[in-house]
Amino acid sequence: MRDWGLGSPRGSRRARRGDVRAAVLGLLDEKPAHGYDLIRELEERSGGMWQVSPGSVYPTLQMLEDQGLLISEEIDGKRVYSITDQGRAEVAERRSRAGASEPWNMQGDTDEPVARLFDAAKQLAMALMQVARTGDPGQIDRVLEIVTDARKKVYAILAED
Repeated sequence: MRDWGLGSPRGSRRARRGDVRAAVLGLLDEKPAHGYDLIRELEERSGGMWQVSPGSVYPTLQMLEDQGLLISEEIDGKRVYSITDQGRAEVAERRSRAGASEPWNMQGDTDEPVARLFDAAKQLAMALMQVARTGDPGQIDRVLEIVTDARKKVYAILAED
């Protein structure tokens, strides 16, 4: 069995703390945000392959603020973080290194066919959620048949020599 380096069964990628640091600084270099905005943005930019937890983002934000790389202020009941000049200098230095890519860029972490497979699965899941929300019982039954048949066909492919 191949190990695609995707971590959990959900396909999420667990990042090193340094990746979270670089990602938070990179996003805040674009615009101020609060923690959950950062979490959602990282998941979106990674195509859903990196699901950062609040337990890694919020301590990182506090650490970066303690180091003078960020400042925060309360806006409409939410703590909004902004990057400082010192933080911008760190982002610029990291980006200037040869071969440095954005931390949320997962392209190099999986083989291209696997990335396409996970993208297709994500699109299928979104379609299934739409059917579950708006489909009538007959439509749901027809979609269930399709999904059951697809699952059987996938296992048949794996059973081939």
